[in-house]
Amino acid sequence: MISRIRPLAAQWTTVVPVLALVLLLLSWKKSLPGPVVAVVACFLAGAVLAAVHHAEVIAHRVGEPLGSLVLAVAVTVIEVALIVTLMADGGDKSAGLARDTVFAAVMITCNGILGLCILVGALKHRVAVFNSEGTGAAFATIATLATMSLVLPTFTTSTPGPQFNATQLVYAATASLLLYGLFVATLTVRHREYFLPVTPAGDLLDPQDHGEPPGRRATTVSLALLAVALVSVVGLAKGISPTIERGVAAADLPAAVVGVVIALLVLLPETIAAVRAASRNQVQTSLNLALGSALASIGLTIPAVAVASTWLTGPLLLGLGPTHLVLLALTVAVGTLTVIPKRATPLQGAVHLAILAAYLVLAVSP
Repeated sequence: MISRIRPLAAQWTTVVPVLALVLLLLSWKKSLPGPVVAVVACFLAGAVLAAVHHAEVIAHRVGEPLGSLVLAVAVTVIEVALIVTLMADGGDKSAGLARDTVFAAVMITCNGILGLCILVGALKHRVAVFNSEGTGAAFATIATLATMSLVLPTFTTSTPGPQFNATQLVYAATASLLLYGLFVATLTVRHREYFLPVTPAGDLLDPQDHGEPPGRRATTVSLALLAVALVSVVGLAKGISPTIERGVAAADLPAAVVGVVIALLVLLPETIAAVRAASRNQVQTSLNLALGSALASIGLTIPAVAVASTWLTGPLLLGLGPTHLVLLALTVAVGTLTVIPKRATPLQGAVHLAILAAYLVLAVSP
């Protein structure tokens, strides 16, 4: 009996994305009552987890660090699609949605996922060990992209408000895309060894420690199901987004909380994958997931919304306010001090989590 149950349990990642897609087709562009929203939310969560599972299968096939990139890009595709679709329907009230979601992703990845993985890895293995060369390069790129895309619009004077004019927006989008492309080339080709997991002694981890990779057929099936899961997640999230917005408004919370909810929803499964890697003493893989997602979030979202702004109505607000500027500066400073020593203790993980907690508190109570 148990032998029959196990195969059925293993098939949920195949069944859930298909059922989620069917539910999407049945509920598309319809006003959903409360009970239906609850069902949609359950299938959305299942589709997200299934997407991460299939991304991990593909990642195992292609190996590190390309595997982490696959998962980061998959998650960012969800995020970009959600942002653009919500902005298309939101008008002026969604003018700051891209900024709020991208900044939330940066804070969650660079403080939440990074801090949690360091904490888990250090508690379980005494210290969390990683490559400072690759991690430092990724963190420097994040700091640069965040400054160009989220900080500079606050101080430009050619356009009223925290936004770029057309020339500035084209530059920010182009620079984001180019720097992200250069990071990907560095990660996968030029300096791949800087992003590989290391042992506590600082030696590269034996690839055999990851186990036998899946076959070509299993990888192809996972690739197809990953696409189905991503389409389902984007569509179902769009369907329940009015409920999220009404809930935020009913609770009298700032509109920026919608961006935080979207980022938390999208990044939750990636957080699980990163923590699993940290518990196996593969902290570098965890950091690749966290920082790679932050880079993809900025490097792909800003160009996407820049293109979308040509047909979207209303302004595109990108500049951060004073409180968020302080939190971003603190994140960059603390993250730099965390990366340089090549190893971290539970204290450093707790410090990053404290910064994330401050961000969440101030998002709810500015």
